[in-house]
Amino acid sequence: MQFKPYPYQQYCIDSIIYNRAVGLFLDMGLGKTVITLTAIHDLRYNRWEVAKPLIIAPKKVAEATWSVEAKKWDHLKMMRIVPVLGTLQQRLRALSTPADAYVINRENTQWLVEHFKNSWPFDMVILDESSSFKNGSSKRFKALKLVRSRIKRFVELTGTPASNGLEDLWAQIYLLDGGARLGKTLGAYRDRYFIPGKRNRTTIFSYTPKDGSFEMIKRAISDICISMKASDYLTLPDVIHNDIPVALDASATKAYRQLETDLLLQVDEDTITAGTAGVLTGKLLQLCNGAIYDENKKAIKIHDCKIDAFLELVEQLNGQHALVFYNFQHDRDRLVEALTSTGLRVRVYSQAQDEIDWNNGQIDILLAHPASCGYGLNLQQGGHHAIWFGLTWSLEQYEQANKRLHRQGQEHPVVIHHLIVQGGMDEAVIDALKSKGDMQNALMAALKARITKLHS
Repeated sequence: MQFKPYPYQQYCIDSIIYNRAVGLFLDMGLGKTVITLTAIHDLRYNRWEVAKPLIIAPKKVAEATWSVEAKKWDHLKMMRIVPVLGTLQQRLRALSTPADAYVINRENTQWLVEHFKNSWPFDMVILDESSSFKNGSSKRFKALKLVRSRIKRFVELTGTPASNGLEDLWAQIYLLDGGARLGKTLGAYRDRYFIPGKRNRTTIFSYTPKDGSFEMIKRAISDICISMKASDYLTLPDVIHNDIPVALDASATKAYRQLETDLLLQVDEDTITAGTAGVLTGKLLQLCNGAIYDENKKAIKIHDCKIDAFLELVEQLNGQHALVFYNFQHDRDRLVEALTSTGLRVRVYSQAQDEIDWNNGQIDILLAHPASCGYGLNLQQGGHHAIWFGLTWSLEQYEQANKRLHRQGQEHPVVIHHLIVQGGMDEAVIDALKSKGDMQNALMAALKARITKLHS
């Protein structure tokens, strides 16, 4: 696919190229990944200014998103993106592999710094979701701080740099400029821009921004931070599709391949019927999502790979509300369980009151089956993010479900997120939905192609 950047995307690419440190605070769906990879490609091959870029990202993002994005675009296809993940031996092997960029999960930041110590080799560092480095007392922040002077270029990416308040900004900006703009210490930052809030005789529990602090802070960091909201850019489509690749771990991949082989070897491509196709793809889509029903209709959990990717996505939303579509009942049950510990207000759509509460901002995550809320509901007041945890072969259900948010009265561009298991039936479904063709024929064709491959 040819990349034709929007003007704002080109502006961000140029900002990375011409600035040693920059924070791109862009809404989700605006293309932070392709922007950054394009800048890396230019710096590495056209300008010879960087030799070894490092990307630090959430785990599921590190596993697949950056590699898949590079393969998607014509100008990036030759880039070698190497994930530094897994066991100690796997990580060491990855670090010794030649690459155009290395991607490591944020939990291993401290390990990476301690491993290289004074031989730190990465001359460019990109923090994907820099808000996960907002705590100046965290080990990952302290580790990066130790090697910051050895890093020539530093880029931060996030859509919500201060989701919990302005205090979140200090650590992120410190990594960009070493304290030049907001102070060398968190204490100095607080003294200048905040007043004590809740406290007792010995301890201050919270801080409240002084009058005018927001504008002062914004002016102080405006030369190295770019903040863009999707609603500000009228050249953008009013619906943004954000495909999130999900990589299965080794055991989940083995389970998927085994089930696929067992199912598809039982049928012949010439005799497959619509009924057979529905059963086969249903089981494969279940397994993509992480569980499968046995012959007694009991859900057997296989993996949490897509659940983990979903939780990372919710974390990146940083409090923005999301309408989540599931496919199977075990999807719903596992999602509810996974969200229990997040502290978010979660509801499964079941009655008219849920619509009212969602639009009044009283629900953070609304779980819904596309068949149950695909028609008639007006949910545009409650949020502008939709997440497809489990995909559907029904084009009508898919389009109608998305229109619950994308309808008159919606004040923001709607972002439709798709969680797509790489190498799984998810890919066939999303391709068919995007082509808007005959879904039944697409279903049959996808299965026949896989059966032919297995029989050959």
